[in-house]
Amino acid sequence: VQLQASGGGLVQAGGSLRLSCAASGRSFSNYRMGWFRQAPGKEREFVAAINRSGGSTYYVDSVKGRFTISRDNTKNTVYLQMNSLKPEDTAAYYCGAKPLSILPLSTPQGYDYWGQGTLVTVSS
Repeated sequence: VQLQASGGGLVQAGGSLRLSCAASGRSFSNYRMGWFRQAPGKEREFVAAINRSGGSTYYVDSVKGRFTISRDNTKNTVYLQMNSLKPEDTAAYYCGAKPLSILPLSTPQGYDYWGQGTLVTVSS
């Protein structure tokens, strides 16, 4: 699976961005999808994940109520709608594809494929 993330940019605090992650290759609908972020000097952090059908979603507490993950299996794409952005949301955002495994969705080690990252910068 090849993943291509896009949609990052510079936005003022309180603004919105929508990230997209387009997949090609093996069947997209077989994979759980996740978004992680990594700020300079910090470890990669779980942001949100979605199951194969899109019926279940999961979020880190810091983004609940502000971010929404969704997927369109007909377009092989997963999205992250980010509203009410804060300066602490500034990071490179990565999408990942996770096959079925015992590892939880919130750990990056469970993901087999990663996009190249898209940079989100939120100014105060």
